[in-house]
Amino acid sequence: MELGIFSKTFVRPTLDATFEAVTSHGLRSVQFNLSGAGLPPLPDAIPSSVVDQIRDRAAAHRIQIDALSGTFNMAHPDRRVREQGIARLRVLAAAARPMGATTITLCTGTRNLENMWHWHPDNDEPSAWDDLLESMNAALEIADPHDVTLAIEPEPGNVIKNVVVGRRLLDQVQNPRLKVIMDPANVLATDRERPVETVLAEACDLLGDQVVIAHAKDLSVNGEPCAPGQGIVPWDRFIALLAETNFDGPVIMHGFEESDVPATVAFMRQYLRAESKVDQLSQTESHYEQTRWRE
Repeated sequence: MELGIFSKTFVRPTLDATFEAVTSHGLRSVQFNLSGAGLPPLPDAIPSSVVDQIRDRAAAHRIQIDALSGTFNMAHPDRRVREQGIARLRVLAAAARPMGATTITLCTGTRNLENMWHWHPDNDEPSAWDDLLESMNAALEIADPHDVTLAIEPEPGNVIKNVVVGRRLLDQVQNPRLKVIMDPANVLATDRERPVETVLAEACDLLGDQVVIAHAKDLSVNGEPCAPGQGIVPWDRFIALLAETNFDGPVIMHGFEESDVPATVAFMRQYLRAESKVDQLSQTESHYEQTRWRE
């Protein structure tokens, strides 16, 4: 697992300055937002010069763009808004591979007209599901020719509000281009009554085989997002659960201020290193057993 961070954690005037801020903390993986290149997060057009610049500057700083933010309200009640989002997603998907990215992150949307991350009671209505499904099918038609993966994240404020509904969507769509972002804070936010380890274990049982990105965000005792180590997520157990699903992708930190970055990087690295040591020990023991059997 590779520790990474949201690029927009660092507000800088240039790409080079942003990437330098990332690497100053020893990080080489980002979830990139086009706002870092002076564009809207999901623009109507991306100049080829900007695509080349992002790819070249990331390579110069030895940074891997593990995901691009492609979020729009996929369940907006106005079809015209959804269609505009799909058109912009097509632009982003065409630029993803040339930029060096293979995954685009999505927002499964809400009936809330003010904020695409906020809950609305109508999110549970069949019409919201149908609109999301229509948007998702259109998005997947874009993903295939551009050879990109689309990743959804169970979000308390969205139509895909929890891991159970996320599994329903995966089962209904049945498309290998659609994968999952596992965010433990979001998982726990929708199930505060049961033990946290039980909730996370069930989430990994339901969705673990489809996870392409893990998010490192914590949840405070008051239910607010916070930096890892400042909330209720049992990080040792969460990382171990990811490893049990054979996840070996990026673990992207977000949900906190830049001032929290040094402490958060140090905190997360202790758990990733510990899991790496466990994995190495397991491989050594497996090799020993195989050698012993042959003897």
